Amino acid sequence: MFIQNYDELATSEKKKQCLEILESGLEAADPEHIIPRFVTPEMIKIGDKKIELDKFSNVYTIAFGKAGDTMTKAINKIIPIKSGIIVIPKGSKSKIKSKKFQIFNSGHPKPDQTSVKAAKEVLKFVENRKSDEFVIFLVSGGGSALMAIPDNITLDDKIHVTNLLLKSGATIQEFNSIRKHLSKIKGGRLIENMKCQGIGLVMSDVEGDDLSAIASGTTFMDDTTFGDAEKIIQKYNLKIKIPPEVWNRIEQGLKGEIAETPKEPKIPNYIIANNMDCLKAMRDKSIELGYVPKTIQVFGDIKDAVKKIIKEIPKETNECLIFGGETTVQVLGKGMGGRNHEMVLRILKNTQNQKKLVIAAMGTDGIDGNTYFAGAITENFKVEDESVKEFLKNNDSGRFFQKKKSNIKTGFTHSNLMDIGIVLR
Repeated sequence: MFIQNYDELATSEKKKQCLEILESGLEAADPEHIIPRFVTPEMIKIGDKKIELDKFSNVYTIAFGKAGDTMTKAINKIIPIKSGIIVIPKGSKSKIKSKKFQIFNSGHPKPDQTSVKAAKEVLKFVENRKSDEFVIFLVSGGGSALMAIPDNITLDDKIHVTNLLLKSGATIQEFNSIRKHLSKIKGGRLIENMKCQGIGLVMSDVEGDDLSAIASGTTFMDDTTFGDAEKIIQKYNLKIKIPPEVWNRIEQGLKGEIAETPKEPKIPNYIIANNMDCLKAMRDKSIELGYVPKTIQVFGDIKDAVKKIIKEIPKETNECLIFGGETTVQVLGKGMGGRNHEMVLRILKNTQNQKKLVIAAMGTDGIDGNTYFAGAITENFKVEDESVKEFLKNNDSGRFFQKKKSNIKTGFTHSNLMDIGIVLR
């Protein structure tokens, strides 16, 4: 079971059912259930695309992202992989232990020196492959920070920009547009000089399954420009805050002094799982438990997302709202919490006039914001409006739920298909 404190949280029948539905969403995000749908010992088959593996002298894997180790473990059970590299977050203990695979634990959400070391090893590995070999890239969310080779700026500059973007409320697409234009590997640059064939199998953690945004399109391409990066910096008033070397690089790109990122993919990339897979599994589980479900996705500013969710909360007993997606939060305080904690607290605050609700939200990666929790679950008990406002103002929603013993604990799930949530009546 993914939810480690299930018994502690399941204090009522409704909360127990809510946790069961969340658990089904987490199971659907497990690569062990996903990879075998597309990979057999003989071939990789996605839709009409078939790649017969016996025509290659060797098959390798390069996995980066929060699901890198579990994706590798799942595919290694099916195909005799020659060797490969796995890059996962620091603190996440690899689920596969084999001398065939070199494993790096890098910084996330901010890159570190291991991110640079891992990226250089991966780049070298890719460029050393022979023309009759084949590389399977296993890509999942989080890959942007886990591998980093800053291009003519320092790692500290890159980290500073990352910090500013994390707190600005920028979307993941905006975030990655800038990262791609500060990198030697993002936006398809990793495989520019690869001599062999390959494929990207991708678990999506972005709205619309945009391949150029997931892990910053490292094995794909980039449909954004230096001009887009400049607009994003201006939009969030970051020009005076970013290091001058970063702004100089953007200006050089605008003048055509630096080459743009690749605009055509070199290898095929395919989405093999997304947030809707989790929501479908949750919907099926809720029906099994006797509920009538409604399913929605929410993106963008958390305040707007909460308004949308509240409008959709069911009116009848034994109805439920299942929601997923990924919101953005502007971080102004110094508290403990993430967007899922804040989501639950905001819904709780705005449903004080409603009775008998259970509210929950969590990240499928198991880590919400700057906490060691995945999210929170609560019944909509009476709260003091001013007290809640103070917790929200300080981005301290995680501590609010910690005091109520309502935080959901999973640890690293070794997956990442955005966020999932539910409101049961």
